[in-house]
Amino acid sequence: MGQIPQRFIDDLLARVDVVEVVGERVQLKKAGRNYSGLCPFHQEKSPSFTVSQDKQFYHCFGCGAHGNALRFLMEYDQLRFPEAVEQLAGRLGMEVPREGADDPRAQARERKRQEGVNLLELAASFFRERLKMPEARAARGYLEQRGLSPEVQGDFGIGYAPDAWEGLKRHLSERGIPESVQVEYGLLVHREDSGRTYDRFRDRVIFPIRDFKGRTIAFGGRVLGDAKPKYLNSPESPVFHKGRELYGLYEARQANRQLERLVIVEGYMDVVALAQFGIRNAVATLGTSTSEEHLQRLFRLVGEVVFCFDGDRAGRQAASRALETVLPLMIDGRQARFLFLPEGEDPDTLVRREGPEAFEDRITCASPLSEFLFEEAGRGRDLARVEDRERFATTVLRALEKLPEGVLKSLLLGELAKRTGVEVGRFQALMKAAEPAPAEAPPPMPDAPPGEWGEPEPPAATPRRKGAPLTLLGRALQLLVHEPALVARLPEEGGWWPADDPDAALCGEVIRLLRAGGYRSGQVLLAHFHGRPEGQRLAELVRRELPIPREVRGEELEGLVAHFRRQYQQRSPQSEFEALLSKERNGERLSREEKQRLNELVLTLSRGR
Repeated sequence: MGQIPQRFIDDLLARVDVVEVVGERVQLKKAGRNYSGLCPFHQEKSPSFTVSQDKQFYHCFGCGAHGNALRFLMEYDQLRFPEAVEQLAGRLGMEVPREGADDPRAQARERKRQEGVNLLELAASFFRERLKMPEARAARGYLEQRGLSPEVQGDFGIGYAPDAWEGLKRHLSERGIPESVQVEYGLLVHREDSGRTYDRFRDRVIFPIRDFKGRTIAFGGRVLGDAKPKYLNSPESPVFHKGRELYGLYEARQANRQLERLVIVEGYMDVVALAQFGIRNAVATLGTSTSEEHLQRLFRLVGEVVFCFDGDRAGRQAASRALETVLPLMIDGRQARFLFLPEGEDPDTLVRREGPEAFEDRITCASPLSEFLFEEAGRGRDLARVEDRERFATTVLRALEKLPEGVLKSLLLGELAKRTGVEVGRFQALMKAAEPAPAEAPPPMPDAPPGEWGEPEPPAATPRRKGAPLTLLGRALQLLVHEPALVARLPEEGGWWPADDPDAALCGEVIRLLRAGGYRSGQVLLAHFHGRPEGQRLAELVRRELPIPREVRGEELEGLVAHFRRQYQQRSPQSEFEALLSKERNGERLSREEKQRLNELVLTLSRGR
């Protein structure tokens, strides 16, 4: 499908009322000219969340969340940019237009996306149907032995992959799904040596992995025999990223829309077993450690996260890694707890032995972050000895440096002072001395349209640390992010930027997006990259001050382009060849002229050898 035109987005945001959109999900009260309420993106007891009807903007002084109606839907409902636009348009009965929808490449991309959606749902249906067949007797016996009722099996869409090399492959191929697509989405394995393809999942109980909308994006399989590995997940694919997804999150939200706490366990069998006993707020990572992205996602939904680990050494090490990850996210109002199970037990076995009430009690009594932090720092140390007390204090201070400023940090410093006998002021001085010199906070964009980058001024601005100096291409990209209309001053042909610059691929993508959508808004541009590392890079460029006056920004950008072109002309054939080759290897499409130049360079360099 083509890009959504900027003019339509402008019209949509002009018609919709952010107060109505937010008010359907957050209880708001009139407070002067604005509305206020409890922030939906972090837990708080007194309202710090403001919605401005005049500016059509929301802002939280507690966690910094801010944006317009479109951004709110993306953050609250966890929608991608096009989905949020569709939902807003649907409220007003508007049809979302697309530019370039007749572009063969856009049509091919949409067909491919739809193929993936259809493929995974067809596979999920295939696995569910096979669980009812005579061939799945052992799988049904396993599920019965684990005490899983038909209702819970249905809630989680559990199925069975038959013990055949090409069972799913034949089923999907008969329905017109190419083998290449089945390989791309992780359902088939392709052997390079023989060229043969076969089913990835065989003789396994299958657990569909769903996104927040309930769409199947991958699978997990538990083996029934002695094959290895015992548990097998789909590989990364266009729709599945292990470091982002959590098994059971969709099902937990379906069971309770007013979740207050989520428990992170190790595997999908633990999630399903707890659900069988009525504990419907468990999720599991998918073969990876808990990431910052996982936790950011969970803290948008709940105020408390409980990490559940085995009580052995490996469990303790995993808990230490989780502590490191969660510390920077612990703004006031959030809670993190650490639950260690008896050695040799997992949530599945323990809930069956003790019952759900006892397991819930364990969750409630799990160690708070503060207790676990001090316990870990003091492990193996005799605090009666000065040297051990110094190492203990140093370990805790390093952890506290990662905490956001707030009440929790102050309380932990006070507790550290009590345990070591050192005054709080001394610890504060040590932490301040260790901090890099802060830079002045960049002001908001003076020429941004109302309701875009502008936001209510917080009571006290937090100084930002200086980032790394921008490269020349980084400066060009910053100009485009701050003022998207400048794309009109760039050459029509690509390839003028240095291919070996870290921002090269992102620069090309931004330029293509701006030209396709005609966007004039930096906020809309960032929305396209929401949830991606590239989005973080663009947000960093937005936060940096742009000292160039608006009236000369176009000339500045043209000057940078001229500089890059001069550099390009002065390069040796070898460096030019390597730059073009690097661009192609990074997945960027070479223009016809660049391909022709690459062929010329190959001939030139081969003659010189």
